Amino acid sequence: METSEFIHVLDQEGELLAEAAERAGTDAKVPTCPEWQVRDLLRHTGMVHRWAAAFVAEGHTAFQPPAKAPDLDGTELTAWFRAGHRHLVDTLTAAQLDVQCWHFLPAPSPLAFWARRQAHETTIHRFDAEAARGGTPTVTGPGFAADGIDELLLGFHARAKSRVRSAEPRVLRVRAADTDDAVWTVRLSQGPPAAVRGDTDPADCEVTGPVAQLYLSLWNRVPFPDVTGDTSVAALWRETSAVT
Repeated sequence: METSEFIHVLDQEGELLAEAAERAGTDAKVPTCPEWQVRDLLRHTGMVHRWAAAFVAEGHTAFQPPAKAPDLDGTELTAWFRAGHRHLVDTLTAAQLDVQCWHFLPAPSPLAFWARRQAHETTIHRFDAEAARGGTPTVTGPGFAADGIDELLLGFHARAKSRVRSAEPRVLRVRAADTDDAVWTVRLSQGPPAAVRGDTDPADCEVTGPVAQLYLSLWNRVPFPDVTGDTSVAALWRETSAVT
């Protein structure tokens, strides 16, 4: 996907998140994040949006900690979230393609990284807001969902800080039933998971289903659609793969 496409997704998903939060109310529980209410979701995502925008707008080339979210609630909190989301979208849209700033996963450019990362960050949290609201969630497009699985498996969990570890070598296969070539092989060991695209090694466990559901499952928002083989491997993922 192109950077402009990620920015477009980010724009849409942030609006959907705000709408779902308004309908749910800031007191509502977020079932996909059991310790959170909607106010926590808005504060977190609004903080992340401003944090990301600052790297691009101000050209920070080293890590900067995010600023604490203000102690707002109700309509004031939702307005604060909307303002931060709009600032992020506008910042990414106006940025020079060769802008240099800190980023934490491999990417074609810092701008490409931040557009992609914030599109997925916002999409996952939009699902959280819709879970709090209730009703049918927005469907995630298959191409974007597959890209999100790439980012998670080949990016986040390739880092040393991934907590997914197995005392004995195991192989997890992730296979999208509705998207050609959307297959991942994840080798688990005492080191960070090693994931590649494709049906490479024999698998101890395979999770299969629609790519949009697999995307949410791997982010621990919904159960795995279908699990075959050694189910303890899928359970290991769910128990240890949370990203902070």
